[in-house]
Amino acid sequence: MAFDGITIAAVRKELSDMLTGGRVYKIAQPEPDELLLTIKNNGSQYRLVLSASASLPLAYLTAKNKTSPMTAPNFCMLLRKHIQNGRILSITQPGMERILNFRIEHLDEMGDLRTKQLIVELMGKHSNIIFCDENDVIIDSIKHISAMVSSVREVLPGKNYFIPHTQDKANPLETDREQFMERIFAGSQPCFKALYSSFTGLSPAISHEICYRAGGDADLSSAALDENGRQALWEAFFRLMEEVRSERFSPCIVYEGGKPPVPAEYAALTLTSYPADRRKDFSSISALLEEYYAEKNTVTRIRQRSSDLRRIVSTALERNVKKYDLQVKQMQDTKKRDKYRVYGELLNTYGYSAEPGAKSFTCPNYYTGEELSIPLDPTLTAGENAKKYFEKYNKLKRTFEALSQLTLETGAEVEHLESISASLDIAQKEEDLVQIREELIESGYLRRKGGRNAKKARVTSVPFHYISGDGYDIYVGKNNYQNEELTFRFASGGDWWFHAKGIPGSHVIVKSKGGELPDATFEDAARLAAYYSRGRGAEKVEVDYTEKKNVKKPAGGKPGFVVYYTNYSMMITPDISGLQQVE
Repeated sequence: MAFDGITIAAVRKELSDMLTGGRVYKIAQPEPDELLLTIKNNGSQYRLVLSASASLPLAYLTAKNKTSPMTAPNFCMLLRKHIQNGRILSITQPGMERILNFRIEHLDEMGDLRTKQLIVELMGKHSNIIFCDENDVIIDSIKHISAMVSSVREVLPGKNYFIPHTQDKANPLETDREQFMERIFAGSQPCFKALYSSFTGLSPAISHEICYRAGGDADLSSAALDENGRQALWEAFFRLMEEVRSERFSPCIVYEGGKPPVPAEYAALTLTSYPADRRKDFSSISALLEEYYAEKNTVTRIRQRSSDLRRIVSTALERNVKKYDLQVKQMQDTKKRDKYRVYGELLNTYGYSAEPGAKSFTCPNYYTGEELSIPLDPTLTAGENAKKYFEKYNKLKRTFEALSQLTLETGAEVEHLESISASLDIAQKEEDLVQIREELIESGYLRRKGGRNAKKARVTSVPFHYISGDGYDIYVGKNNYQNEELTFRFASGGDWWFHAKGIPGSHVIVKSKGGELPDATFEDAARLAAYYSRGRGAEKVEVDYTEKKNVKKPAGGKPGFVVYYTNYSMMITPDISGLQQVE
């Protein structure tokens, strides 16, 4: 699943075909490490995403727009000053490196034509977007890299730009048979590993594909191949490189089993090593990247944005779980209280016959009819021992009464925090975090910025909306406030309510339209309740469902906490791949 040199080559071809000669119409920086360029060319408008994210570096065309910050970052302002309305002269890829170089022509302050370079390095944690002049001098970059960070290359204004060569890899497009044989068969390692460790731009997936096309075992040691096997590997490598040289790209994603199927790999060339029924072909590398990385990118970004909230919830949850465990242990200890009461009562009844200085006293237990041995403090009289046991009893009784309420409160708080944690997992956009942050403020875990008199943040997040296969509207709460709103204000008595049994998750409401629901709609709603719960990763999840009129909110209950006593249950797979979501 690497964004390798061959994928970059396919991206370069697509961008070059679409954007060369076009004008840079708008420049935005929606994320600290991401640019969104709007380019007009041949009567069409294109949006180009360039991301230097350490976890998901990307470059692709998209139809979607992104909200930009109110104040543009300095790097964005610099690009607007120099290359907005500039014309893209060329888009190139040096060798098979994971680099795209945009040469852009523009007019300077004096009205003279100048050329600048926007260099996008898509190299994992070393990814960057670097702005250079025509002499390869760095004007600025989206990430500044000093000598303290990297001993290989500084990326700072005024420094000369160069591509660092940290690995001894050859360009596969310029490799002949002799060089190939020398590099691959000089040592002894698995064939696929020998390929991607010897040549720039090859990922493990493409290396496996070359071995498959050669008819060999990718894990077989290169030293174990005979002359025919070596020749077959060279020919498969050469033919695949011919596809890249002639730009015959055929992007595809391959899937592994599961419900829904999970993307296993992608490549800019057809992965024939996978069955055709597990492969999805794309006409555009941008369409492939957007589909493959859209969800991953969303999850990564929202986790970054919610990291402070996750830390607060995690810390509070850990503290409350420890408190709850301690309270439960203390509750266990209070079970001895009735034994001490019985000791005291029996000593008051029969203690007159106890011998002075005795360490124990045996008498009949009139509650059970059996003989009972009572430990005694030999320095005390029977009456004083009885008083001591009654004091122990009363102390444990008070502890039990206090802990009975405290364990309920702490248990409810643990349940509440787990539900907030589940809401953070469900959140897909920054606006989804607003209500979660508000709930943490109301619960005392966060302080409101600006003090108590500050205004609450405006809420724009709304529940998920799906349409069942039979055309019924299904709504899914994203957090506790939305769950409460859906259940007690939005839903009517005859609508149906669903929730994963015994685990944190969303409230799911099906609008019944005043009639009976088809069985398939019950299953669709149950699948949503299972999917939007902590049980998402399980094969089957038990889901409770009942009419909304049977769901009640207990007095003083936390947001989203409900009780119900009349319900049905079903086991369901958390697979919502066939459900239509309304945006």
